[in-house]
Amino acid sequence: MPIAAAAWAAAGVVVLVADVAAVMAIVLWAAALVLTVWAAWWARGTHRHGPGLWAIAAVTAAIAAAAASSAALALPQRTAAVELAVDGGRAITVHASVVGKAQRTARGDLMYDAVAHRIDVGPTPHTIEVPVSIRDGDAHTAPDVGSEIVVRGTAAQSMPGQRAVLVVRAGDAVALARAPTGVVAVSAQLRHALARATRGLPQPGAGLIPGLAVGDTGGVSVELDSQMKASSLSHLTAVSGANCAIVVGLAFGAAALCGARRSVRVGVGMLALGGFVLLVTPEPSVVRAAAMAAIAMLGVLLGRRGAGLSLLCAAVVVCVVADPWLAASMGFALSVVATAALLTLAAPLTRGLSRRLPRALALALAVPLAAQLACGPLLIVINPTVPLYGVIANLLAAPAAPVATVLGLAACLAAPIPLLASGLVALTWVPAAWIAAVAATSVDLPASAVPWIEGWPGAVLLAVVGAAIGVLILPPGHRRGQRAVRAASALLMAVVLGVGGGSAALRAAVGPLTLPGTWAIAACDVGQGDALLVRSASAVALIDTGPDPGALRACLDRFGIERIDILVLTHYDLDHVGGVDAVIGRADIVLHGPPASATDRRTLARLAGGGAQVVDAWAGTAGRLGGATWTVLWPREGDRVFTSGNQAGVVWDVRGGGVPASLFLADLDATSQRALLGTRALRPPYSVVKVAHHGSADQSPQLYRAAAGAVALISVGLGNDYGHPREKTLTFLRADGYVIARTDHSGVVTVAPAHDGVGVWRERPS
Repeated sequence: MPIAAAAWAAAGVVVLVADVAAVMAIVLWAAALVLTVWAAWWARGTHRHGPGLWAIAAVTAAIAAAAASSAALALPQRTAAVELAVDGGRAITVHASVVGKAQRTARGDLMYDAVAHRIDVGPTPHTIEVPVSIRDGDAHTAPDVGSEIVVRGTAAQSMPGQRAVLVVRAGDAVALARAPTGVVAVSAQLRHALARATRGLPQPGAGLIPGLAVGDTGGVSVELDSQMKASSLSHLTAVSGANCAIVVGLAFGAAALCGARRSVRVGVGMLALGGFVLLVTPEPSVVRAAAMAAIAMLGVLLGRRGAGLSLLCAAVVVCVVADPWLAASMGFALSVVATAALLTLAAPLTRGLSRRLPRALALALAVPLAAQLACGPLLIVINPTVPLYGVIANLLAAPAAPVATVLGLAACLAAPIPLLASGLVALTWVPAAWIAAVAATSVDLPASAVPWIEGWPGAVLLAVVGAAIGVLILPPGHRRGQRAVRAASALLMAVVLGVGGGSAALRAAVGPLTLPGTWAIAACDVGQGDALLVRSASAVALIDTGPDPGALRACLDRFGIERIDILVLTHYDLDHVGGVDAVIGRADIVLHGPPASATDRRTLARLAGGGAQVVDAWAGTAGRLGGATWTVLWPREGDRVFTSGNQAGVVWDVRGGGVPASLFLADLDATSQRALLGTRALRPPYSVVKVAHHGSADQSPQLYRAAAGAVALISVGLGNDYGHPREKTLTFLRADGYVIARTDHSGVVTVAPAHDGVGVWRERPS
């Protein structure tokens, strides 16, 4: 364990701070040499046999040095690629090989990993070998793994810790230079054949079959994907150690039944493992599982049994030395932590639960509980909610998962025989449909996702809570220290349950009582994004959805809003449409700006699929919201200058029916604001003006002066990276007499009509 931890830590440091890789490698190799000499002298002087602490320290330093050296050797090419391709958004052409399966980003783009072989800047080609990440917003399908592609577009440097050196955004359609060949082509054909075989079977179970069998989630709907994640079942569609164990075990067992000797059985198992990795593609969790299985098979070949934790540590060492960037991969970390939890926690938790439950049920509960307690703190960093029914969902899905995996894999391999493949797929649908139903049901239960503190503070707190749960479940000790720890754990859980229960009651029952009852306009606190509510009589409009579905759901729940009469999507940036999953199936009318890409059109199609009427918004479009009237002031239909994006955002004018005259400016920049002012469409004075683009500096003070507004609403995230709102903007708003209300300082902000104008309520004092 010290060796694996040191290797992981060293790899993490050098990939996050690349400049120190060479120096760190030299220092660690020198330390390893010194420690080796010292360990040899110490062992000779003490006449001890076997590895001592100094020897272990020497090996630890050497392994850490190897990980640092791997990153240092790759640094020159990576630096050259950044200097070559990233320069003010210059157009480049990238010739690359696809090495990873495609995933949909939150924005809807296809994103997949590739290795660039050549980058052309203008007419000049540059031979270079670096990993890149391809983003394509217009493609419906991605090229298969093993394909040679040509991408024309722009590039940006990736974030520290990412394996990909560059993120290449395709400007044109990605060209296929050469389709995959050999065994890689066979793997792609088998995956496609499995996906085709599921067509005609009822959804959502049909789309889940390829994910359960070979980790291909291309057929999983956005709604089902969200349900699987919210119910802690998404690991079933991520190929892991269980899948590798099943494949290797079946191959090894078949060879044993044929009477093969041990070396042949191991060889057959390794061949099956290699073929399976090619079939599912080497993602981080697959790499970890395959490395662990390969080391275990080596132990079988040598006649040496390996403890599970030792195998895991050895796999970690091999992985991070061969690919240091795995050290910063969340998928790799979750895979390692979940496996470690099963190896170390499942048995003690089973003994603890067996005091109250039958042993079989205790074991069935202990496995998902151990994984959730260990992985929860990492998942909180990604999504600050705790799935309350995750353990129960996994308990219910557990019997179906291996059946679906084995049958689905058999159907995939039987693709050359269509009749057999169809029959196996039909059988696989039964457990797949059960898993999908478990996910959907668990999400629909009350309080299925409990909000939690965001970021690393939340992760640390959840780790402490998880430890307390483990202490309370484990058999009690009789020593004084053990009793004290148990009492402290019980006290902590009482506090957490009390605070959590009180917060849930506040949100569900008391939440609306904490808000002004007469609000007409509300700015939700959704971070760096827009989500604004307008209410007239019993009708409600929502302007944009913010960046995160969870934050939007929390706001809608607090305001007690179930249905949305009008959803206005001003434009398609992630901070305005990222939370759209929270309103699919809840909106009656979607009023939207001009879509600029296939991704934008898919967003609208998903809303239409949820039963919404989708309506283009152009200047002059008008209607009613309860007793209020609304009018679209921008964009202009047929405009050849302001065609999409921020400049073509929907500007909404709403007034009457208890709604003070309000102007919502989306993310218009100064140029489009001046053009709007020139149309003479404004109807001042306005009581409320939603400031454009979160208070950025790109504003037209003349427009705000002409609007003659009383309240300036700024929807903005606390401590955002853009410096919004800019002091320049705040200065001219104050000079024009606006009262400024901003969500980063005040939380939720509401505006209501008052006898002498409007009243502003802030959740927190500024």
